[in-house]
Amino acid sequence: MLNAMKILAKWLLSAVALLAVAHLYNGVVVQSFSSALVAALVIGFFNMLVRPVLVVLTLPVTVLTLGLFLFVINALMFYWASALLDGFQVRGFGAALIGSLLYSLLGLVINSALESLFTQR
Repeated sequence: MLNAMKILAKWLLSAVALLAVAHLYNGVVVQSFSSALVAALVIGFFNMLVRPVLVVLTLPVTVLTLGLFLFVINALMFYWASALLDGFQVRGFGAALIGSLLYSLLGLVINSALESLFTQR
């Protein structure tokens, strides 16, 4: 039960983070909170299913770039999610890179806050 609440809270806060990214950076457009919820879900699924495969397949490039290629993989997840959805738009790969960086930073804050909130109980 507690784990389900944590997942639900993370999903809702990730949608809020997407809205914040769209507000902070004009290269990312989110039309509504429901669009942000769907986009956060799709990005989460891409990060859970597609990202690990890409990380393994691009391991030599990632090692050569000292891990910087992981930023490209994150941007691809962000960009591909926008390609699938109507209410979530990213204006080019550069915007996807900046948007995914902002989204990742907000995600770190969300994860940290949720960990401290749910471990206190």
